[in-house]
Amino acid sequence: MTAQTALVLGGGGITGVAWEIGMLAGLAEAGVDLRAADVVIGTSAGSVVGAQLRSGMSLDELYERQLAEPKSEIGARIPPALVARVAWAMLAARDPEAVGRNLGRMALAARTVPEAERREVIASRLPVTDWPDRALRTTAVDAHSGEFTVFDSGSGAELVDAVAASCAVPGVWPPVTIGGRRWIDGGVRTVANADLAEGHRRVVVLAPMGRGYGPSAARQVAQLTENGSQAALVVADTAARRAFGRNPLDPARRAAAARAGRAQAAACAQAVAAVWNA
Repeated sequence: MTAQTALVLGGGGITGVAWEIGMLAGLAEAGVDLRAADVVIGTSAGSVVGAQLRSGMSLDELYERQLAEPKSEIGARIPPALVARVAWAMLAARDPEAVGRNLGRMALAARTVPEAERREVIASRLPVTDWPDRALRTTAVDAHSGEFTVFDSGSGAELVDAVAASCAVPGVWPPVTIGGRRWIDGGVRTVANADLAEGHRRVVVLAPMGRGYGPSAARQVAQLTENGSQAALVVADTAARRAFGRNPLDPARRAAAARAGRAQAAACAQAVAAVWNA
């Protein structure tokens, strides 16, 4: 193994963004600063946090942004009917690409805010709109073919578009146009896509939601360990899940989720440090 450290940030909506920022700030406060990762891999909410983390803004500044009133956000919810449709799309598929195609069709047909309006929201979350010098990778799924892809500074995609694509929850937000193709949430494949950290000696995975379609974050972390990596997984604890509420897309829950992440960091700092500082 030549690569050293990877930070993997999973999906989880607006509350997931806030929890991850709170967690990162709390870990740094406890002496475990994950910003030095050789590569940051972000899926959905994690793509937002990854771009924020690589912007050069301090963790305290990023944390304070999560506590501020979320004026630029658009509130949304995932109604039971949509949950049922997503579940059917997943159960009716035989492989990850089929899941992507099923959810892609649903996303393309859904009535949502205009793509440009959603892009403005994503841009407002990012301190900078250019790809960072240090490695950042975001994930997305082709709405037509179901193909999974990774965007980075060499992909030709603009950073805002790459993050917006990774956050394009099917049925809630519009698919994002990049290179003449339409893209949806990278979490359609797995909740954290932690397998992308394969080959790194030390890996830390922060996953507000440990499960989704496909292998869980825990299963992927176990596979990394079996393949020779030292890996630590942190998922939201009971107090954090309570702070999230029932709707991870509710901007009003953002500050509580950030505080919960920062509070939880104290309990897991030792385990994370054992991997990160090994």
